[in-house]
Amino acid sequence: MAAEPAAARITAVTPADVDAVIALAREIWHAHYPAIISVAQIEYMLAQRYERAVILAELERRDLWWDQLLVGAARAAFSSYFIDDGEMKLDKLYVHPAHQRKGYGAMLIGRAATIARTHGCEALKLAVNKRNAHAIAAYKKHGFVVTESIVKDIGGGFVMDDYVMRTTT
Repeated sequence: MAAEPAAARITAVTPADVDAVIALAREIWHAHYPAIISVAQIEYMLAQRYERAVILAELERRDLWWDQLLVGAARAAFSSYFIDDGEMKLDKLYVHPAHQRKGYGAMLIGRAATIARTHGCEALKLAVNKRNAHAIAAYKKHGFVVTESIVKDIGGGFVMDDYVMRTTT
């Protein structure tokens, strides 16, 4: 008799989880982004966004949330989101390639939308690289629409060439 698959559950990231989330981010980014941005830009952005001290400081904020999705004991995905000018900004949503297409991204989007509604936010927005066709299609499937096209200088000679997408909560 085959064992039943482990149930997925979302928990808040705690300071004890930070190093594991950083390691997961590094693994996901290096698996997914080399076809979209340079390895140099990947390393630059990982250093900017996934520095231990940065995440620990964000965990202290009352207007910013970090979640992780666990499948059994395995960390399969994570997200972070914050209140930005009356809207909830889904700043990070990453699912490990081995766990994609199982509804885990939808679970994290749902969690962010629930938190958004409890804080009076009527929209959930995000930025996604224009060349990230897989993510754009996934977001559209969940009701997001492209509302803007932006190019943002992030320093180090790099830019983020993104679409801003929104959906109602």
